[in-house]
Parts: sequence; structure tokens; C-alpha cells
Amino acid sequence: MEDKNILTFALVFDKGDEVISALKQFATEQRLLASHFTAIGASSDAVVGFFDPVKKDYERITIPEQMEVLSLSGDVTIENDVPKIHAHVVVGKSDGTAHGGHLMEAHVFPALELILVESPKFLSGDSI
Repeated sequence: MEDKNILTFALVFDKGDEVISALKQFATEQRLLASHFTAIGASSDAVVGFFDPVKKDYERITIPEQMEVLSLSGDVTIENDVPKIHAHVVVGKSDGTAHGGHLMEAHVFPALELILVESPKFLSGDSI
């Protein structure tokens, strides 16, 4: 769909797809400079990150079980001419608890649908 030079894409991920790497590949192929996205679906595992301001790095938290992707949102920017994915996720586990953080990795199972909208303005670390 195109409206006033803003493109909207609907991406449907297949079983086993790794979300962040597949999204980065799509952004590279489409030559996206900046965009934002939302998604819902499910995954068989995930690695989320919690930023530690003292260490200035993410603590990796592995969630090795089936879960619902209740909310996934983020943006795509360019860093050193390469797409950079910044994604936050909230997942629901079978016991009803929710976990979230910076999405570093997740494998789709059985499906995940993502809507990506190209931004009309280039985003950089200075502008967000």
C-alpha cells in the first residue's frame, strides 16, 4: 500500500524464522532508511535484553519455551550503512505471566504477522 509516498508492508513469518535477522534482511533488500513496526504472533523461544546502565550493555535473558508474542514494536534505522533493528517485546507464557525487554532473538512458531511502515523522515540516534 502506498499513501503520500509512505510505504506499508505486511510481513508474515514462517515456522522457524528468526525474527530479528529476517527483519534485518528485509530492510536491507528493500533499502529502508527508516521505518517502524508492530507485530503479534507466537514463538518457540526468545532472548530479551535488559539494559544495565552501569555496565552500559544488555543483560541477556533466555526464555526457552513456547509463548505468545503479545506485543512487538520497534523501529529500523541505519547505522554505518547497515539497517539496525530496535525492538521491544512483551511475551505471555503458558502460566499467564508476561515477560518483556529488548528483543534480541526469537524463533517463530507457528506464525508471526508484522506491519512495517516506512517513515517519511530518516531517524538517527540524534533525532530519537
